[in-house]
Order: sequence, then C-alpha cells, then structure tokens
Amino acid sequence: MNGEPLPSGSVPESSGHGSSPAAPRPSARAAGAHRPAPDELLRTLVGDHPERLVHVHEVPAREAVHAPWPEWVDPTLLGALLASGIESPWAHQVEVAEAAHAGRHVVVSTGTASGKSLGYHLPILSDLVSGAGAPNGRGATALYLSPTKALAADQLSRIAALALPQLRPATYDGDTPTDERRWIRDHANLVLTNPDLLHHSLLPGHERWSSFLRALRYVVVDECHVYKGVFGAHMAAVLRRLRRVAARYRSEPTFVFASATVADPEDHASRLLGLPVVPVTRDASPRASMTFALWEPPLLVDENGRPKRVSTVAETGELLAGCVREQVQTVAFARSRAGVEVVARIARERVSVTEEERVAAYRGGYLPEERRELEKALRSKQLLGLAATNALELGVDVSGLDAVLLAGWPGTLSSLWQQAGRAGRSGERSLAVLVAADDPLDTFVVHHPEAIFGRGIEATVVDPDNPHVLAPHLAAAAAELPLTEADFALFGAQTRSLLDALVERGILRKRPRGWFWGREDRPADHLSLRGAGEPVRIIETRTGRVVGTVDEAAAHAQVHTGAVHLHQGQTWVVTELQLDDHAAFAVRGDPGWTTQAQSVSDFQIVHEVEHAQWGPLRCSFGHVTVRNQVTSFLRRLPGGEVLGEHPLDLPPRSLATKAVWWTMPVEELASAGVDEAGIPGAAHAAEHAAIGMLPLFATADRWDIGGVSTALHPDTGLPTILIYDGHPGGAGFAERGYRRIRAWLSATREAIAACECASGCPSCVQSPKCGNGNEPLDKAGAIALLDLTLRHAGASGGSGVSSDSGDSGDSGEPGSSVAATQERRFAGP
Repeated sequence: MNGEPLPSGSVPESSGHGSSPAAPRPSARAAGAHRPAPDELLRTLVGDHPERLVHVHEVPAREAVHAPWPEWVDPTLLGALLASGIESPWAHQVEVAEAAHAGRHVVVSTGTASGKSLGYHLPILSDLVSGAGAPNGRGATALYLSPTKALAADQLSRIAALALPQLRPATYDGDTPTDERRWIRDHANLVLTNPDLLHHSLLPGHERWSSFLRALRYVVVDECHVYKGVFGAHMAAVLRRLRRVAARYRSEPTFVFASATVADPEDHASRLLGLPVVPVTRDASPRASMTFALWEPPLLVDENGRPKRVSTVAETGELLAGCVREQVQTVAFARSRAGVEVVARIARERVSVTEEERVAAYRGGYLPEERRELEKALRSKQLLGLAATNALELGVDVSGLDAVLLAGWPGTLSSLWQQAGRAGRSGERSLAVLVAADDPLDTFVVHHPEAIFGRGIEATVVDPDNPHVLAPHLAAAAAELPLTEADFALFGAQTRSLLDALVERGILRKRPRGWFWGREDRPADHLSLRGAGEPVRIIETRTGRVVGTVDEAAAHAQVHTGAVHLHQGQTWVVTELQLDDHAAFAVRGDPGWTTQAQSVSDFQIVHEVEHAQWGPLRCSFGHVTVRNQVTSFLRRLPGGEVLGEHPLDLPPRSLATKAVWWTMPVEELASAGVDEAGIPGAAHAAEHAAIGMLPLFATADRWDIGGVSTALHPDTGLPTILIYDGHPGGAGFAERGYRRIRAWLSATREAIAACECASGCPSCVQSPKCGNGNEPLDKAGAIALLDLTLRHAGASGGSGVSSDSGDSGDSGEPGSSVAATQERRFAGP
C-alpha cells in the first residue's frame, strides 16, 4: 500500500471483501449497535485484499467562526431561524447577506454543507416577508435557479418549514400542473425553477410574468460551477437575456451565485453574468475530520488473455454492501443511471434478507414522489445504503451520512469534494472512498494522491462569446424584444456580425427600429441549453412516444440504425435514424449484444492563434475543422467477442472548433526509439491517454473532448497529435490544456507508465469511444513519444509543470509572453 498507513495500524487478515460475488452474509452488527470509526470500517472493507487500498489521507477538522446577525434581518424571519435551532450565523453567511442586501452581485464559493443558502436567504426572505419595494402591491419577488429539480424541491421544503407569513414560494418546472402555473405567475413571490424553463417558458412569455418581473429584486444562481463549457456559454446568454427582459420592466435585480469551491469564483460568476461580482470564499463553517481512501480494483485476465480490471460498479456495490452490513449509512455515487442500478442490485445481493430493503437506487427518471420518498427514508435512517447519480451531489440536504463511495472519478475535483462532502454532515468523523474506474485518469489519481490532496480546485471554463452558442440566443432575444444597437454592450462585440448573418439566413429581419424575429415558430424550440444544435428525439416506434433525446453531435454514433441504446436503464434498438427530422425510431428490448460505432476522422488547421517552439517540436493552439464520418458498427457479445461489422450510409460531419496540437519530426521520433512504422500506434495511444487525462486540468468530461492523430498531416508535413473540443466553436477545454501542456502531458506519461498491463488496456491507452476499434496502439511507443515531447518542452524553459491554480504557468508554458507568437494561417489540404 502506498502513501499513509491506516490511522490505527496495519490491515488485519479476514474473510472480507473479495473479487468475486459472495453469498449474502449476516450483518456484522445489529441495528443500533456501535457504528465503527472510519479507520475500523476501512479495515473491515479491505479484508484480506490490502493491495486494493492504494492510499489513505486524513482531512483535518475545521473550527467554526461565528458572526452577529445583521441588524436589518426581518424580526419574523429571525424568530423562525432561532426557533429552527440556528443560534448565530457563520461569518461567510453574513458576508454574503450584507453584500446582497446592499445590492452588490455576489458569489459564495465555500465547501459542501457550509450553509451557503442561509447567506442569500437572509436578504431575500427579509424583503419578501416585509413586502419591501412593492411597486405594484405585490411586494418584492425573487427567482431561484438550480440545475436540477431535486435541488429546487429541497430548497422549497426548507423554506416552507420556516412557515413565514407573506411568503408564497413555489417550484415551477416541467412537473408543475398547468392549473398551478397561472397562480404562480400572478401570486408567488419566490419562484424556484431551472435554466431550461427560464429559457423555454419565462423569457419567451415574459408578458405573462410582467408583475413578477416588475418586482424582481433577487436572482439566485445555485451550483453555478455546473455551468461550464458549452452549458456555461448557454447559461451566460440566458442570464443576459434575463437582465434585458427585466430592464424592460424597470427592474435591476441583484444576482447571487452559489458554488462548490472553484479556483476563481469571481471570474467564473462575472463571465456568466457579464457584470462584476464580489467573491466570498473564506469558509467559516465547522467540519469534522474525514478519512479519504483511494481504492483500485484488481487487474485480471479475461478468457481471451486480454487484461481486464474488475468492474468499478461491481466493486462499489460490494463495498456498499459491506458498509450496510456494518450499519454505516452510505451513499455510493455512480456516473450513469445504469451504473446506479447495478451498484444497488449488487449491494442488495450481498446483504441479508432483512437488510435488502434498506438499500435503494436514486437517479433521474424516477417520478417526483418516488424521489421525495427516497430522500425522506434516507434522512430518517430507514435507508442505510443508497446508490445515486449526481442528483444528490447538487445540494440536496441529507445530513448525517457516515460514508460516501465514488464509483470512478466524478469529472472534476469540485465534484469529488462535493460528493465526498455528503458524509460527515452530523459533525462526526466520516469516510470517503474513491474506487478507480478502468480509465487513465483514475489510474493516475489513485497512484498520485497529490493530484487530489495537494492541489487547488480546477478553474471552470466559460466562453460567453462562442458564436455557435450566442447566435441562436440572439435570435431568441429578438423574439422576446426587438434587438437594438443598445444591446450590443450586453451581448458583446461580435453581436452586429452575428445579427447580419442571422438576417442573411432569413432568421431575423432588419428594420429601422432594430432586429426582429422573422419566422412563425419559436426560436427556443430549436435550442437546447445542454448541447449545441437541435437534439435528436428517440421515439418509440409502436406508440410514437418520445422517450428521450441525444445531442445532435452524438446522434450518428449513438442512435444510428441498428444501434443498441441504453436509456434510463432500459435497452432500446434503433430501427431508423431520420436526420432531416431529428428523430431516431426505436423498439424496446435487449438483443443480447451491444453496438459500437466505427468512424474515420481527419482535420484541417484553419488558423493557428498561438504556438510554442520546443526545439524541433512545435505546440500550437487555434481553430480547426474536424471531419468525422461514422462508416459502420460492430455487434459485440457481453464478453467482447465481435459478432459482425455492418456498414452504415451516413453523411460526414464537420465540426468547426478549437484545438491544441503538437508536431514531431520523424527523425526525432526515430532517435527516441519510435521508427516510422511504429508512429501510428504510438501517436494513437498517446492521443487516447491525453484525452483521458485532460479532465484533470480542465473542467471537462472525457466525452466533451475528441482527438485525431496522424503519421503525416498535410497542413504540418509532420506526425501530429491533435486534441479538440467536441462542441461547435470550442468550449475552452483545449485552450486550458494548451496553457497547462507540460503538466498535462507529464501526467499522461505517468498514467501510462504506472499501469501494470503489458501492452495497453482501458486503464491506460485504450478508449471506450475509439472509432477505430483501438487499433493500432503501442503503449511502449506512446511512452517514448511523450518522453521526447517532455524532454524538448522542458528544455524550452521552466520546470515543465505550471502552478495548479494558474492558467499561464511558468515562463516556458505556451501562452506566456516568452512563448506566444504571432498568428499564422493555413490554407489547408
């Protein structure tokens, strides 16, 4: 075991956790018996497999810092808070409250369970209860925006529990009955909703919301760290549209942003809003100590002799069962809905019959009443084990959990601490366990704990000026209120050119009084905030019912004709993909195999914005066009055997985006041990691993990023590896990688070298989304290629590893004043 030893000594041998399914065992402890301390529980879970426990870290406790109640807090509200058991607020809560009360836009970025909501509830509820600022007899109003329905429902229940007079809160989302919606628009003074409904309903129908908007005093944007990449760019445009519509009714609300800890909350919130925002980052809440363990499932060999690691969800299910048997209330986070169901099923199979009913799953797709019932059972301790998606990560108030299991790296350090923070909320010591998935990033972090415990939270990436996102929002804004030149300052410098393009396409009409929506339909119907382009609907062939959607960019690979598609834990077979109608028709059923799309890709360098010269190597960032065509799909049995390959007739897709790429002369690669015949496999393997590692340095998911490698590219004339943002116009991920290129590629090299496989596996160089079936791949060649790259990168100046909290890094990093160069244009092939 690497790293620190278990707090109370070595791991004893026992018949505990194993690699193969075991028969359910009786509970180790009776209900109500002594709950084991984190170190004791960890020794029980490890059992006779100490090699799985890679590292243990102790997160120290933190003392509370209190502050007096602000004098302006409404007496009725203060009495309700005191009666609920809050004797005095923490210092950061008062700092947030004072800023918002004074009309300053503010962002609070403190840890999980730090009471961020009380900070904005103090000024908002004080004004709503007192009826302050009543321009039309309705009193002040406030709007609360959250990324999930669960979080809005949780906020509503906490506010309603205060039983404040004059307060009329209500959730307004897709589950709200039609007959309630009018009452909410006309009478509610606190509306809790989500960005999607704001975009699709409130803003287009702002006339019906006129009395609410005229009195709008506050807007809360909760969990704002979620709004990053393309989703963040959409959110930035929606907030600007909200500011514009509110101004139409002479309202200038104060915005309050709440977030888990991020590297630069002030910059992030200011980019979202388009206005300066005051940051509050000093966490004054108390925190009990936490034991944080890094766990790696063993690497086995399948029946075909290929390396295969024990499934992360299976391992997590075993651990969840072990916690339940010890009467330790635990939440296990999995990244997918299907994974949640598998974790819960395995845990139920491994516990006694009486404990089986105390294990459940919690995910999207459940009815609202089902989710509320599960949350209630968890709070009352009726449930001991819960497998959940990140719907529980985002702020649902579940107090007193003893342990948290994470089935794989959750995407960002912010999410990791957000999920781990669900435990220990009752003031007692807690346990968190990260179970590594079969992925280069997971392999790296469990063997390099300093990547988790020794660095700051990563910065979020938001580009409000992404023209592929901004243009359709300008069309939506014009449909809400005609655009004029006065709006250019709100939406940015490229507004005029984008409006001209929309006029040329017949979407808008230019008139002397401005730009008007020029079509019969609604622009919001063609724009999804969670992706770019119009989503493709999955339609049940027999009934015509829409069962779900996929992003347009992913449709060719995920819902092509013949695809086996998993949706909300159910298996569907796509019978036809109609691209013109943005519809995929499917029938429900499991054919017994899975499908994997095969594709060919190439790219054209359009515009190099910056580059760094590393001796004979060159690293660049700029605009590219990536062409991809899905050409066929494979049918695979659960064991991996290929049943056959079937051709597809799908058109090629072009993606104008941003990328980072680097080139290496053939002779330099040869001197490093990679001959010309080995370049394709080495570059391909390095590309896969680099994609897997980029989320450690940019707030991206692996599926937000793409890559292409080639032994000879016509634009560069050299072997080239390119990593690009998988969204039109770019999402900022590739640029973040460019700014941290040496730290990123160093971590990539370490992840490949640390993997114990001989020739490459999913934990290092194989990719779950490779369009070429993970061929060719050369693990040893990838290490040699990256050693060459890092050697020249380090020789160009600096240490090769930049600061964890900054973007530009040391003087040798691309983007610094030393390395940046003038722009260069390519004509392309």
